[in-house]
Amino acid sequence: MNRRQFIFTSAAAAVSSLSAVHTVVGNKRPPHILLRSSWQVVNIGDIAHTPGVLALLQKYIPEAEVRLWASTDLSEEVAAMEHKRFPKLKIVKGSIGAGGKASNKDLGEAIEWCDFLLHGSGPSMVAHKDVAAFVKQTGKPFGVYGITYGGFGTAEKELMSQAKFLYFRDSVSLEKARADGIKCPVMEFGPDGAFAADLRNDEAATAFLKVNGLEEKKFLCCIPRLRFTPYWKIRGKPMTAVDDRKHVRNEAMKEHDNAPLREAITAVVRETDFKVLVCPEDKSQMEVGREMIMNKLPDDVRKRVVWREHFWLTDEALSTYVRSVGLFGLEMHSPIMCIGNGIPAIVCRFAEQTSKGFMWRDIGLGDWLFDMDVESDVANITKTVLAMAKDPATALTRVSKAMEFVKQRQRETMAVLAKNL
Repeated sequence: MNRRQFIFTSAAAAVSSLSAVHTVVGNKRPPHILLRSSWQVVNIGDIAHTPGVLALLQKYIPEAEVRLWASTDLSEEVAAMEHKRFPKLKIVKGSIGAGGKASNKDLGEAIEWCDFLLHGSGPSMVAHKDVAAFVKQTGKPFGVYGITYGGFGTAEKELMSQAKFLYFRDSVSLEKARADGIKCPVMEFGPDGAFAADLRNDEAATAFLKVNGLEEKKFLCCIPRLRFTPYWKIRGKPMTAVDDRKHVRNEAMKEHDNAPLREAITAVVRETDFKVLVCPEDKSQMEVGREMIMNKLPDDVRKRVVWREHFWLTDEALSTYVRSVGLFGLEMHSPIMCIGNGIPAIVCRFAEQTSKGFMWRDIGLGDWLFDMDVESDVANITKTVLAMAKDPATALTRVSKAMEFVKQRQRETMAVLAKNL
């Protein structure tokens, strides 16, 4: 049995055709789905989970009505971006108290209104407390879509076993959940929702490219990062003892992890006609890009490298990525969005990022996955980036094949959701 067969052994039984998704409702009123998602807005990847799942629901269960139960820090700017793509979307916030009462009227109405609670993609079952309160209060069904799993306490595992389905975005998580004794009717590989994100801000992207001398399909994107995201800096809070340990680890590894990116950038600039854009996925990475990339590049290389100084949102980032030849770096969700929109992307991962990077193997892009904790992997980054840049036709063929598999799983997973409405 090959890896893809293992990670979704029951997929064939889940759906026989796309038509199953559209006929589930029959003559009844439209199904009501409450999507619990939107974890934070300081990272364009965390933002992308939500519009990605919304796009899948719109495509595969178009008759459904969907409301978003967002976390408290969803900003007006991000909400406006989502409303531009999904104008009818209603967003609620809040929590369910110990007595089972919603913290505000809108959330209370959404909980009463919905037929099904869908927990969106994320680094774990992020909102397990909200899901548990929802189930206790309403007894209504729920499912989990495209998460990483690294372990939970007994109560959380029992909650996950009550789900109608559990989709894990990497096979390592799926294996771990099975080993931990979690049981539910459907436990399979399911792509991260961000693969379906299709937001655009073409005006902002083209303006940025013009000002910085970047021409369409004549540049690559590169994303640097630290081992741990320095949230204490992003949020302007005093460092805790845990933060201090993370900072020490960041300082110890930042040259090791980012030097290979500089090497790849140097090779691209000197061996091709392409430029390179050093850009962020989260709000800390502009500083990392300046310190660890721009300030350490040779003078002749730096002249053809652009550093993005300011943070951006998912729509502008995606509009930039689709105009590039490809992307490489130390992040996960910009590569996911690239592949989902037909752009080649190379992922460099390390242990601190959980097991999510292994999804690249699961979708057939294992040769574009590099473990920064394995020196033989690190040694091959530059030649792989160069191969992607010099042979775009082959790279695009690989992207297309990977997305055939991702889209198949998207159809099948949405069919399972439809059956449970």
